Amino acid sequence: MSFPDKQTVLDYIRDHPNATTKQDIARGLKVKGRDRATLREILKELEEDGTLERTGKRAWAQADRPPPTGVVQFTHQDENGDLIGKAVGDNGPFGPDIIYTGLSGKPRGKVTEPGEGDRALCKIKLVDGVWQARALTVLEKRLSNSIVGLYSQGPRGGKVTPSNRKERREFLIQEADRNGAEDGDLVITVPKPQARRQYGPNLGIVREVIGHIDDPRSASLLAIHAHDIPVEFPEAALEQARDPKPAKAEREDLTQIPLITIDPHDARDHDDAVFAEQLDDGWRVIVAIADVAAYVTENSPLDREALKRGNSTYFPDRVVPMLPFELSADECSLREGELRRCMAVEMIFDKSGTKRSHRFIRGMMKSAAKLSYQEAQAAIDGKPGGKAGEMLEDVLKPLWSAYAAVAKARDKRSPLDLDLPERRIIFSEDGEIEGIITKERLEAHRLIEEFMIQANVAAAETLEKQKSPLIYRVHDVPTDAKIAAFAEFLQTIDMKWHVGERPQTEKFNRLLKDIQGGDYDQMVTQMVLRTQAQAIYSEENLGHFGLNLVRYAHFTSPIRRYADLIVHRALIAALNLGPDGLSKDMSVRLEEIAEHISGTERRSMAAEREATDRYLALFLADRVGAEFEGRITGVTGAGLFVALAGSGADGFVPISSISDDYWVLDDAAMQIYARGSGKTYGLGQIVKVRLKEVTPLQGGLLLEMLSEPMPAPKGRREARRKTDADTPSRRGGPGRIQSKQSGKPKFSKKTLPKHKRRGRKK
Repeated sequence: MSFPDKQTVLDYIRDHPNATTKQDIARGLKVKGRDRATLREILKELEEDGTLERTGKRAWAQADRPPPTGVVQFTHQDENGDLIGKAVGDNGPFGPDIIYTGLSGKPRGKVTEPGEGDRALCKIKLVDGVWQARALTVLEKRLSNSIVGLYSQGPRGGKVTPSNRKERREFLIQEADRNGAEDGDLVITVPKPQARRQYGPNLGIVREVIGHIDDPRSASLLAIHAHDIPVEFPEAALEQARDPKPAKAEREDLTQIPLITIDPHDARDHDDAVFAEQLDDGWRVIVAIADVAAYVTENSPLDREALKRGNSTYFPDRVVPMLPFELSADECSLREGELRRCMAVEMIFDKSGTKRSHRFIRGMMKSAAKLSYQEAQAAIDGKPGGKAGEMLEDVLKPLWSAYAAVAKARDKRSPLDLDLPERRIIFSEDGEIEGIITKERLEAHRLIEEFMIQANVAAAETLEKQKSPLIYRVHDVPTDAKIAAFAEFLQTIDMKWHVGERPQTEKFNRLLKDIQGGDYDQMVTQMVLRTQAQAIYSEENLGHFGLNLVRYAHFTSPIRRYADLIVHRALIAALNLGPDGLSKDMSVRLEEIAEHISGTERRSMAAEREATDRYLALFLADRVGAEFEGRITGVTGAGLFVALAGSGADGFVPISSISDDYWVLDDAAMQIYARGSGKTYGLGQIVKVRLKEVTPLQGGLLLEMLSEPMPAPKGRREARRKTDADTPSRRGGPGRIQSKQSGKPKFSKKTLPKHKRRGRKK
């Protein structure tokens, strides 16, 4: 056959979009021998005239349509909040806009969602006239090469110091690249393209000024931008929130039931309300939750934005909400005296606190009162006032009596009892830090917490019974490796733990009770906490070890958690409570959604922790030189982490600053000890330290140890003597530390000879 002309080649490519390589095209057109050279010339001509776009070494796509599988660069969000991108060829982005619709296939390992500026390998297809992309893997993250930091102006130009203490790069900023940044500005900086060279400074370009270091709110701003937490809502989502159109559904009238909200005194949204009444043989409890599913319908602009955020993020001075305040603090908030749509669960408990039955209700309610935890507790404690006094006999006392019964069943269940203190930063009206307090843990907190847990369990039980897909909140059993390490640690303080037994919360609780108030109280508590797995969301039910529950789902906070919204929709669909239930399309995506919202939760936790560290550093900035009591919360080869009493701020004592002793790291005991004397610093130990340096930008505190080390535990002395005897003697010195497990000395970088710091031979 004669070789086809240019039009034949182009027609074939258009009719066979999966034929992207020269080999595919040649095979399809049955081109052989010398004609392959002609085909190569035709493809080159089509590329040069813009008809084809090269997407690989020997691969092409039509310039007016993306390939079935290819790299997509996501450039912006449209008015609906959807992520938009274009296919990428050798010459950059090309073809029509492509909308991102989620991850492709079954997620494996740590899944990362693409964002603005990212490049991802995607499956691409045309659906109803719209090009859609599902990501296989993210190839390049926008923030991977950028830093958030402080711009400072010097005589020879500018410099950006990173806000992340783990980031070691600093960027020098030339005048043409500072884009209006002034001394003290907080900026996002990206590397400046340069010719490849081995030596010289990192040059950067200021992409955006996000605030100023003197702004009291700067700590949260840094965390928000460093972790890429979305702040602004797309206009389409805001329009939907401003003009809510709830789905129509049959609703049960709950307006005559005196449901009340009990929340922190400064809460802006109220997503749960409770009620209890005594029965002849037990208690009836109702937990009512804002019906967010009625307003946030699947695949709407609000829904897409809520899924992207995954959850609200709570900073010491602000909240970045999952839903706009028009919904979260208004239409969906269970305000006192206002008619509201709700999803409720009515639970019947016997006198022992065991749940006998429950049913879910889609209803209309009107909150009878908005109380704070302190107001409700004061009324119960005999100091009623205001609304709490009016509700005492008919509402509060029945609630407390029902809780007393449910608490019996909870104690019998024996969930893990780690009542760790929480601290709160108090701000003045102008945003300055006034002080730090330990949050009071009241019985009112425990009451609401336990009723919410019971409602969450009821949701999981109902959906399992209905054979409905759902997202569980799971907390896996501690791994064998962690249990083995925990048992080894207990041996170092002459305590025993049988490794072969299945871990049980009751056993942990018994241990915590036995050591309460003793020398090892905080040390063991910290180790129990470290032994636990991290709670995540999962389509697979692994149970909840910490709560000691077989099945558990999140149902009670759909305003601030997307997982709860999924559970609401699943209940609506499974119980035929309306047209706005969980769809089949979303049901098949639950595994990927669970992975995604577990990731957004971790992102929020990291950002919240960073912001808190910076605020605490700011609070202590004028107290350099002051002495504090603290508790050792971390032991590493590089030094000791110490939490300061009162503020709870974490500081670091470098090993090189403690003494001239030869320090040995005992990993199992979570201690360092001085070779020879055997004296130790260890996890949980109370020490006195001096504040030497504060770096508010990174939230870092540098401490100096003032307390003397403690004698080693009796059971550890002999083992340490043997280790010391087996290791050749070396002269100790600042920064010198030997790992007990490896027997090899470790050095802090500062104590190494210069030729070894550079990694070169002497």
